[in-house]
Amino acid sequence: MIAYYSTNRQVAEVDLGAALLQGQAGDRGLFMPRPIPRFTPELLAAAGRMPYPELAAAILAPYAEGVFARDVIDEICQSAYDFDVPLERVDGRRHVMRLDRGPTASFKDFAAKFMGRALGRLVRARGKDLLILTATSGDTGSAIAHAFHGVEAIRVLVLFPRAEVSDRQRRQMTTLGGNIEVLAVDGKFDDCQALVKQAFSDPALAAYNLSSANSINIGRLLPQSVYYLWAASRLADVAAGEEVVFSIPSGNFGDMMGGLLARRMGLPVARFVIATNANDEVPRYLATGEYRKIVPSRECISNAMNVGHPSNLARVVDLYGGHMDETGAVHAAPDMAALRRDLYAVSIDDAATRATIGEVHRRYGVLLEPHGAVGWAGLEAYLAAHPEHAGHVAVSLETAHPAKFPDEVRAITGVDPAPPPSLAGLEARREEYGSLETVEYAEFKDHLVRTYGR
Repeated sequence: MIAYYSTNRQVAEVDLGAALLQGQAGDRGLFMPRPIPRFTPELLAAAGRMPYPELAAAILAPYAEGVFARDVIDEICQSAYDFDVPLERVDGRRHVMRLDRGPTASFKDFAAKFMGRALGRLVRARGKDLLILTATSGDTGSAIAHAFHGVEAIRVLVLFPRAEVSDRQRRQMTTLGGNIEVLAVDGKFDDCQALVKQAFSDPALAAYNLSSANSINIGRLLPQSVYYLWAASRLADVAAGEEVVFSIPSGNFGDMMGGLLARRMGLPVARFVIATNANDEVPRYLATGEYRKIVPSRECISNAMNVGHPSNLARVVDLYGGHMDETGAVHAAPDMAALRRDLYAVSIDDAATRATIGEVHRRYGVLLEPHGAVGWAGLEAYLAAHPEHAGHVAVSLETAHPAKFPDEVRAITGVDPAPPPSLAGLEARREEYGSLETVEYAEFKDHLVRTYGR
């Protein structure tokens, strides 16, 4: 049975149920699985023929042993993954994987829908209400809000940086009501994330039964490991060990941690391209071996990636044998040679992002939004630097629908992206949300006590 330990190693290991419910470990570390299960040869051979819900259940079941029976995992995955996961060929063996067909047109739906169903079952079995605190830089908030909307005994509070989400991203969160509360913060995503983390470690709030649906929660990462095998098994002979290059637009690094877990499970990967926007703290860390946060984070058009200190970097460091605490202090260095061997990190600024959106549309007729464009530009930079991998299957992740960023896409390409059904009619719905005028923890705590006090 798999246990979950904290990256800070100061608390006892727990099972998946406790890790999901707690979100963050009591010592402010992040939960990691031990041992990481391996793909069986049979699964690798069959993966390319399996429907997505069936593949997801096969991958996730070992992580949930002792908490959810296999038939429950099957039911959760069948219910959660009722949308397409298209692989769009761009040219040669290069593809875009569109992770934008879920209910909020974002890759965050893959984890949010699984978590909503899993946590709903745990809370009902436990008989205690749960308050989920979530910070969002764009897409997480809407995905979590939709996944948990109407779930009995769970309330959700989402914090977002007022000036750094698109109109449609905001409206997806603020038009639900019910058990979903949303607060605009006059600060950055990192400020929102810091408030949430401090609340988790505040003993005065222990009775509030707090949990997280950010990618600090292990429940966000595990489902995001599935689509790497899904893509690779349809484009390459993974059973024979054929390696694939993946390019991942990265902000808080939860998506790429899902990829790293898939690699440790046995997915043959030639290299992960870690493409950030101008918030280049991780590319600089891999280049120099010295980690420095960016405070405040830099505002870019790929707004969901405006993160100056990614929470999940602590998990990456842990996976490679080091120790980074929640503040970003490195107490034990990871294996930097192995990190550099497995990851290629590159920073893509706004000018290059816009140029990529325009060029990919002109040359291939493929429509990207800013985050997917960062991923594609990163892939092109990697293949230019490593021509020996030019013949590999390559997959760049498109993490949001272009219609979530219509102004940018229209200005660059002249195309007005048609909104998917999940975005239709948003402008006509009534919004409701509150505000935090400062980023001081005392104000946030006061709001929690007044609103959710017991």
